[in-house]
Amino acid sequence: MLNISQRGQHMPPSPIRKLVPFAEAAKKRGTQVYHLNIGQPDIETPDQILDAVRQTHFKVLEYSHSAGNESYRKKLVEYYAKTDINVTHEQIIVTTGGSEAILFGFMACMDAGDEVIVPEPFYANYNGFAVEAGVTVKPILSTIDTGFALPPIEDFEKVITPKTKAILICNPNNPTGYLYSREEMEVLKQLVLKHNLYLFADEAYREFCYQGKHFSAMHLTGVDDNVVMMDTISKRYSACGGRIGALVTKNTALLNAVMKFAQARLSPPSFAQILGEAAVDLPDNYFDTTKAEYKKRRDVIVKRLNNIPGVFCPNPGGAFYAMAKLPIDDADVFCQWLLEFFDHKGETVMLAPATGFYGTPGLGKQEVRLAYVLNTTAINAAMDCLETALNIYPGRTS
Repeated sequence: MLNISQRGQHMPPSPIRKLVPFAEAAKKRGTQVYHLNIGQPDIETPDQILDAVRQTHFKVLEYSHSAGNESYRKKLVEYYAKTDINVTHEQIIVTTGGSEAILFGFMACMDAGDEVIVPEPFYANYNGFAVEAGVTVKPILSTIDTGFALPPIEDFEKVITPKTKAILICNPNNPTGYLYSREEMEVLKQLVLKHNLYLFADEAYREFCYQGKHFSAMHLTGVDDNVVMMDTISKRYSACGGRIGALVTKNTALLNAVMKFAQARLSPPSFAQILGEAAVDLPDNYFDTTKAEYKKRRDVIVKRLNNIPGVFCPNPGGAFYAMAKLPIDDADVFCQWLLEFFDHKGETVMLAPATGFYGTPGLGKQEVRLAYVLNTTAINAAMDCLETALNIYPGRTS
């Protein structure tokens, strides 16, 4: 009998998508499912950037440069300059989504067996990227009681070993929505300098900050060789299917190493680079409109959640996710129950159990992540479902 590799056996399934079969079955029964489980915005992709793809004419769809089209990278320089991130196009490597940027960073900066520290709860796919790269995620706990603020510096120090090579931060955070402050980023700067570590910064949700201004890891001074920013157009322009991201760093040796991985996969998607290039020319007020819409949705969902007896939801400062603590015994069981056995007026809600966002077994059993990517009418209907469900759920704890 043929064997599956250890890597293949250890590769974790997506905790966000594992309930999809139950949602599909619910829909076949005629139940409407409100999807708050996944960060797929319902805001339309701008016509201007879709038209740029539609109106492109060429006789051969060629490979692009392995680092990405120079014209696109130069456009990204313009975009970053608007947020006071000053880089050249040679310091940008275009990737197939933000996912590939993270994977390239892991593979170029760490050897098999090395460790990366990540505050938990964290984006679940970090675990998958770590397995692919042969590295180990070392979680340190941030708690819902503090709104998932950066853990104390002492907690980082406790887990640093000779195998520790990097710290990974997502800012604003997925899944918590927490927006790390300049002061917190400066703390991380001192830590990476002290221990000679890389600082990976996943900044996929940079444009969606509702309380305070986004402070990028690229704004830190004196750590040019340490900072590696991972970016994507997926959430910024509601273009998740474009699969275009970027790895950005001023570390020349690292860029040279990442380039070899980029060459091995040949080139990033061509049509999406055209789309991404056109996106930089969107009106400056484009993000004002989308951010205002997400803020409105955030305010609705947080208020509704905190008005349900026994539920607590801190107010997220960015992204479009909220974490809530529910009066339940097991989030995985509850989220499946919502899809298998519950409906309210022919409707139910799909949530993401928080257990999949923690690296430490046993944590997050009473928490769920909600993505406020639906309009406020749908969010209110989904909260009606949740409130009704909690009143009758057999595993309610209070």
